[in-house]
Amino acid sequence: MEIPRTDLSTELLHRKDADQAMRIIARENEDAWDSSVDQDNEKRLREIVDEIGWPTISLVGSDASNAAWLIIQHASDIEFMESCLGLMKSCTEGEIKLANVAYLEDRVRMYKGESQLYGTQWKGPVGRAVLYALVNPESVDERRAT
Repeated sequence: MEIPRTDLSTELLHRKDADQAMRIIARENEDAWDSSVDQDNEKRLREIVDEIGWPTISLVGSDASNAAWLIIQHASDIEFMESCLGLMKSCTEGEIKLANVAYLEDRVRMYKGESQLYGTQWKGPVGRAVLYALVNPESVDERRAT
């Protein structure tokens, strides 16, 4: 059964809100971290992607498409992340935010132990984080521009 797109948009936005609420609380109290939020979101996003492909702007709206990106950004299954990255890269112009592709590309590369391309990922605690290794830092602005 296909989900009406407005319902899907609403669901993705609610899932993003739950993701962000948990992270805000966990910043103040480490014990409040709830990995089940990410696990549940990842499981549901997998079902959505299996049904409709990547939730593009024309399918679910800009905010909900961005919410789907946030969910995959916090996923744990690197193969699923790579698969979604491929789907995002294959979208036609205007169907996704290109910055989201850059963030996910860097996240996947970081998880694989590779240097990032766009300089979006940091490691270490908030306030003392350092930029994760970057391929050819002198040309990062050129890569970002593309």
